[in-house]
Amino acid sequence: MPAHLDLHLVGDNYANHKHPKVQRWLERHPRLHMHFTPTSASWLNMVERFFRDLTHKRLRRGVFRDLEELMLAIGDYIDRHHDNPKPFIWTARASDILEKVKRARRALHKRQSA
Repeated sequence: MPAHLDLHLVGDNYANHKHPKVQRWLERHPRLHMHFTPTSASWLNMVERFFRDLTHKRLRRGVFRDLEELMLAIGDYIDRHHDNPKPFIWTARASDILEKVKRARRALHKRQSA
């Protein structure tokens, strides 16, 4: 990325970013702006699971001689995945999610103003 551009990184709300070493590193790189998903972001967990499965079931031990072979392997995996779809059943209430988002925003703004 060009040095004059800020970078906005989206991460899950795992505690790694709270470690003192990570905090110091982020402080030394002010163009990086961290944004965190709410801990109840079930939709993002499903995306992460899909890419985990793609990696483990198709890519990890694969041998790809060029980009085209890699793209074909990914496309084939997606096609097979769609042949046997499993519905995602949402269990979180919207009001609970929105409340967690509000708490996260308050904590973020509090930390930024400190």
